Amino acid sequence: MIRNPKPIHIALLVSGILALAIALVLYFVLESELINVIIIFTLTAGLSFFLFFYTLEFFIYRKIKLIYKTIHSLKTQKYDAVIENFSWEKDPIFEMSKEVINWARDKKMEIDQLKKVADFRKEFLGNVSHELKTPIFSIQGYLHTLLDGAIYDEEVNTKFLKKAAKSTDRLSDLVADLLEISSLESGELQMNLDRFDINSLTKDVYEQFEIKAKEKNIELLIKEGCNKPFFVIADKFRIRTVLVNLVSNSIKYGKEHGVTSASYYVMGDNILIEIADTGDGISQEFLPRIFERFYRVDKSRSRSNEAGGTGLGLAIVKHIIEAHHQAVNVRSTIGKGTTFGFTLKAIQ
Repeated sequence: MIRNPKPIHIALLVSGILALAIALVLYFVLESELINVIIIFTLTAGLSFFLFFYTLEFFIYRKIKLIYKTIHSLKTQKYDAVIENFSWEKDPIFEMSKEVINWARDKKMEIDQLKKVADFRKEFLGNVSHELKTPIFSIQGYLHTLLDGAIYDEEVNTKFLKKAAKSTDRLSDLVADLLEISSLESGELQMNLDRFDINSLTKDVYEQFEIKAKEKNIELLIKEGCNKPFFVIADKFRIRTVLVNLVSNSIKYGKEHGVTSASYYVMGDNILIEIADTGDGISQEFLPRIFERFYRVDKSRSRSNEAGGTGLGLAIVKHIIEAHHQAVNVRSTIGKGTTFGFTLKAIQ
């Protein structure tokens, strides 16, 4: 039994069976002479063979072959190569079925991915609109109140101007963060690699947040055994941005009288840097989306809340670390706190 029959094999088989059947009927039923049976058998076999072969080759297999090549070319975008490499040694019907199934599966995955992208785009546009609307409406409200006469009220004019200025600062930060992410995603932003001590940089960032930490009685410390130089090669300015975002978040969402700690671990050619807090922690279900733009674990948190930022900090952290061809991760335990970690290339 031929595993992958060609049109010629099928035509030979069918024409042979048909000619044999006719010959048997002529010889045993109609009792024709043997010579006549042989002649009719030969003519029937020859004519039916060419008829079946032509039908299979030009009307069936060539159509299947064309469909197969078309589907394959759509997948690979290499139509000419498919034509040259097509082999009759393979069963075209089986191959076509396999290609159709694979093509359908790939298209379904592509459609599912496009749906996710579309949903993400809609969510992103909604978040951007909300983030921009909040400070703009605040500024608009304060300025119109002042224009309506409050500017002459010495008790409120300065207060309203300060609030409007604060909203413009928030708007400016939001636009700056959006531009930062856009540059990182497009690959336009080049990393300026330099050798520096990550522990020293962390201490500088700690000094920047010293006052805010004291307001919540949060202690900023370096984990025991880690308070020594750890040299890395990276873009110092961008890594400072990473540390600023992580330390800032640890203070914003940490508990009063808590601790923000930094630790460093040598891992082969890399150094793992971790910033941990003793806050309420984050549920495991939210961790996979924590680095998405504008994603907030606490949906009830007001976007104008003092504790809230632009919602882009962790997304910027992720993009900066990935631009260094390194990884960032998060782990958290409810009631105990959250730890963000990222790796950088170590250097002596």
